[in-house]
Amino acid sequence: MHTRGLITRHAEAQAVLADTRYVPPPVRQDGQEGTLAWLRARVSRFSTGQAHAERRRLLTERLATVDTTVDAAGLRAAARAMTEERGGDWRGVPTAVLGAALGISDTSAVPAAAAGYLSGEESREADAAVAELIRLADLPAITLLLQGHAAVEGLIETALKHAEPGDDIDALLAETLRQDPPLKATRRLDTRTGDEVTIDLVAANRDPEVFPDPARFDPARGRGPHLTFGSGVRPCPAPAHALALAAGVLDALLGGSPR
Repeated sequence: MHTRGLITRHAEAQAVLADTRYVPPPVRQDGQEGTLAWLRARVSRFSTGQAHAERRRLLTERLATVDTTVDAAGLRAAARAMTEERGGDWRGVPTAVLGAALGISDTSAVPAAAAGYLSGEESREADAAVAELIRLADLPAITLLLQGHAAVEGLIETALKHAEPGDDIDALLAETLRQDPPLKATRRLDTRTGDEVTIDLVAANRDPEVFPDPARFDPARGRGPHLTFGSGVRPCPAPAHALALAAGVLDALLGGSPR
């Protein structure tokens, strides 16, 4: 496999993300049933072509069951309430709230399964956690929980580092996503050449041609066109849900107004 290096400019990153000829690098397909490797081979994030389209459709349909149960405002209120009930101990709250909305009462196995979900790093603990989740939930629900777990918790943790008294929670989250995203980079394979490219999301989100004074953390700059939730053919399937969960936790911790 050839390597073409980093993509750091916003326009080039956006162009790659919109081009169907760039696909996620392949993951191994021979994992034993019920293991992390087996799971990664069956989710939309790491698939291509018709398999990706069908798995994305199932994910969207599963999200629709959340929306009929509780909307984004409801997720935010539930995350705030649970954080307050736990005395500010917010770790695990977003996953628990999303799990409840998906009809899954026990999400304790999610952190261990999520640890290697993006990286592909396999372990006995991850495999055992995946097996437990498969016992409790359908594959689209598991996908949503694993994709959201580290990303939402990382977003909250970083937002807290930047928070100032009186911050608007939504603006704080928007600027955190731009300047210091939980996912720092994403990779794509050029199906024409075999070249692998890495999109540096931090650099693209700080491109001075798109974001004035990009190194300055400024919640007042509004919801600019950051690429943290992806773009083009593979955008994040649930950005509103992720933001609602993060905002609810921050409402509890920073005293934001209920929405």
